[in-house]
Amino acid sequence: MEFLASLKCSRIAHLMFAITFFTSGLIINFFQCILYFGLKPFSKYLYRKLNYYLCYSFYSQLVFMAEWWSGTDIIMYIDKKDFDKYYGNEHGYLIMNHSYEIDWLIGWIFCERICMLGNCKAYAKKSIKYIPTLGWAWRFAESIFLERSWDKDKEIISLQIRELTDYPDTMWLLLYAEGTRFTPEKAEASQQFAKERGLPILKHHLTPRTRGFTASIPNLRGKVGAIYNIQLAFKPSDPIKPTMTNLLLGKKVVAHMYINRIPLDTVPEGDEAAAQWLHELYQVKDQMAESFIQTGDFFETSGVPRTDSFTLKRRVWSLINTTFWAIVVLVPMLYYLIKLFLSGSTMYFSIGVGIIVLFFLLMYKTIGMSEISKSSSYGAADIKKVK
Repeated sequence: MEFLASLKCSRIAHLMFAITFFTSGLIINFFQCILYFGLKPFSKYLYRKLNYYLCYSFYSQLVFMAEWWSGTDIIMYIDKKDFDKYYGNEHGYLIMNHSYEIDWLIGWIFCERICMLGNCKAYAKKSIKYIPTLGWAWRFAESIFLERSWDKDKEIISLQIRELTDYPDTMWLLLYAEGTRFTPEKAEASQQFAKERGLPILKHHLTPRTRGFTASIPNLRGKVGAIYNIQLAFKPSDPIKPTMTNLLLGKKVVAHMYINRIPLDTVPEGDEAAAQWLHELYQVKDQMAESFIQTGDFFETSGVPRTDSFTLKRRVWSLINTTFWAIVVLVPMLYYLIKLFLSGSTMYFSIGVGIIVLFFLLMYKTIGMSEISKSSSYGAADIKKVK
């Protein structure tokens, strides 16, 4: 056990993971590019079928790091009848609180366990699609990239949602309605904004940005069965904080995830009424967050009816997939690195060192992108662009 703990903290092990992840990502991007330009114009159906497996092969390496390397798990709070009938069997529009560095990865773990990982989509900033590996994978997976210009984004949302709802297999689209991760500083700006405009003042969430939601709903009607309201929490008393760095170090965290299926036709017609509906939903989410922080339970003081709780077993496929890529990538990569270091040439030795440094930089840059301190601002000026 001590050896395993030391291995998980080893920089060498982290380097091996970085080499595997980024190199396999580029290989997967290459095949995605071939399919995008060579197959999609002739058969969008077949392109999406094949791209599902490429996306899964890439995303599941991060799922492996979370659920196999660190042992992270999720306690689910879902109506069991709804879960058996609907989850993974219909297109879904997901609304999730944005409070933690790894909330998106916890969502991926859940999607992996219900066989949905390869068809997860999200709204994202346009700049992300230019980032090698992960950003390129999202681009080929037809995620919705926004420019933060409402006139352009309204058209993009309408066009892309019509495309996504045409998927041959079940697709889930994630919206972080808060726009950025929660921090005390952003909460203060959000509360001031809400007070000035007579909106509900939230304690544990940022005031939701409603335009993306209200622009999406008309295009979802009749094609997407339901909104999945997701509330994610980690107990504040847990000694291990939910960060990418802790997962990489093999430290286990336990997430608590409440999901409520809301039929889409219950959202009222009209932008103003739909926006009001979203604000009311976030009031309930805030009550659940307060209840969990105070009692460790979503339902104790929130007024939300208690539902079933259970866990889902890990599937072996993320482990098999990551092992496959480790063999394919590391065997030739380590062979050539060793040759460079033993060549006796200062230039070749320097190239070998440069390759290692590059992978470390890529790894820490990627981790840095997930850190709350690096997320975008939430000020009044920023809100005016999207409200």
